[in-house]
Amino acid sequence: MADLHEIMHIEDDADIRQIARMSLELVGGFSVNQFEGGQPALDAAPSLKPDLILLDVMMPDMDGEETFHRLREIPGYAAVPIIFVTAKASRADFDRLREIGAAEVILKPFDPMSLPDQIREIWTRVIA
Repeated sequence: MADLHEIMHIEDDADIRQIARMSLELVGGFSVNQFEGGQPALDAAPSLKPDLILLDVMMPDMDGEETFHRLREIPGYAAVPIIFVTAKASRADFDRLREIGAAEVILKPFDPMSLPDQIREIWTRVIA
C-alpha cells in the first residue's frame, strides 16, 4: 500500500484552511498545499502530485463538484482520492457526492485532533 504524504486542500474559508493546516501538518505530519478556490488549485495542479485531495463543496465562483470534475481531466489526477468536506449534513448530499466519485465525505465542523486519523482510515480503505 502506498503511503499518504501530500494533501491538496481546497477551501475558501481562511479560518478553516488555517485549522486544517495545523491539524494535517502538526498532528498528522502531512505536507499540505492549500488553495482558496477551485481555479487556483486547477492552475497549480499540473505542477503538484498530491496523494489525496480535500475539497470543500460550497465555494464561490467554482463549487466543489465542478472543481472535482475539472481536476479529473488533468493528467495524473483521474485516480487521486478526493474527499469532500461539507456543512451539508443530509444523507442525500453525501450519497450524491459518493456517486460522482468521492472517496468519502467529511462533515464540517470537523475535529482537528481526529481529522488526520479520519483521513488515514479513508486512505487505507480506498487504497487497499
